[in-house]
Amino acid sequence: MAGSPQVHHPNRDKPEAKQTRAIVGVLLFVSAILVAVITAGGWDKLQGAKPVDVFYVIVYLLFAYYVYRWNRGVLPVASAMAVILIIFAAVAGPAWFARDKTGFSHPTLDENLLGFLTLLLIPVSLLLIVFAMRGFQQGWNIEAGSRADLEARGLLGQEPEPTGSQ
Repeated sequence: MAGSPQVHHPNRDKPEAKQTRAIVGVLLFVSAILVAVITAGGWDKLQGAKPVDVFYVIVYLLFAYYVYRWNRGVLPVASAMAVILIIFAAVAGPAWFARDKTGFSHPTLDENLLGFLTLLLIPVSLLLIVFAMRGFQQGWNIEAGSRADLEARGLLGQEPEPTGSQ
């Protein structure tokens, strides 16, 4: 046998799949940046959310890397994490705006900016869910190999012998 068997992923060659992969990667990266900016801008005022925020930034950047490498297994996990992030953002966004009153200490970034960025996470996360599920449906993992490849991997069974009438 000359060389290693070649495996081809036909669904990865489609323009829709390439576009979806790029969009999901960008949305993961943008979400990570937004969470990082919100975390850094409100670091002194965040109560108990710091580890969760750092976790989201690291995991979203890691997922963006895996999406770039055509790993579709992270797509449903990213969608589930985006749902949780939407819940956090829906609760935290208005709370940032409520801090713009007298008697509250001010975070590093303006409260209104932090509130806007937090609420901006909601549509970004919704888009992430939509495109991640679109990517999951596109079958990035489907493989097609040549007959020689299938034989080398033992995936071709023996053809049944023709039976004659006796």
